[in-house]
Amino acid sequence: MIDQKNEKQRRMRGFERTGGLLKEHIRQAGEGRGFAVSRLLTHWQEVVGDDIANMALPVKVGYGREGFGATLTLLTKGAYAPMLQASLPRIKERVNACYGYAAISHVRITQTAPTGFAEGQIAFHPAPAQTPTGPTDKVVKQAEDATSSVSDTDLRTALEALAKNVLSRTKG
Repeated sequence: MIDQKNEKQRRMRGFERTGGLLKEHIRQAGEGRGFAVSRLLTHWQEVVGDDIANMALPVKVGYGREGFGATLTLLTKGAYAPMLQASLPRIKERVNACYGYAAISHVRITQTAPTGFAEGQIAFHPAPAQTPTGPTDKVVKQAEDATSSVSDTDLRTALEALAKNVLSRTKG
């Protein structure tokens, strides 16, 4: 049987923010992985910047026995590891700024396949796609000249589009 008093109190609260309802669950999950400050997980991209966030994800914060600084473990694809290695001082500085003190003394990089440890568990975000640029005026003129003798309008339009694609393709 449902406790009517608790049910009535629950309804009286009205709408609550999702963050408020999930805050405790997020904190517990983060602390289980060593993240005393859950902001590091929830705002990773803001903390380290877009370039590093696209290459690595925080996995764990491990505390040593002596208690002199923690080790942040980052997960990355193998190709990004050298670039991250060069950025370690910057990563450590930004993460410690998030904590508000020098909590992290070491950063460990763990390499994995592009999909993570197990299929679908961790997905890295691909770099943003570049916006395609249209053909240059020179290419448009060449395509029109090449198809000017075609009398059928639909066929000429299709051939012009094909010519624009072929002529504007980068040679590599």
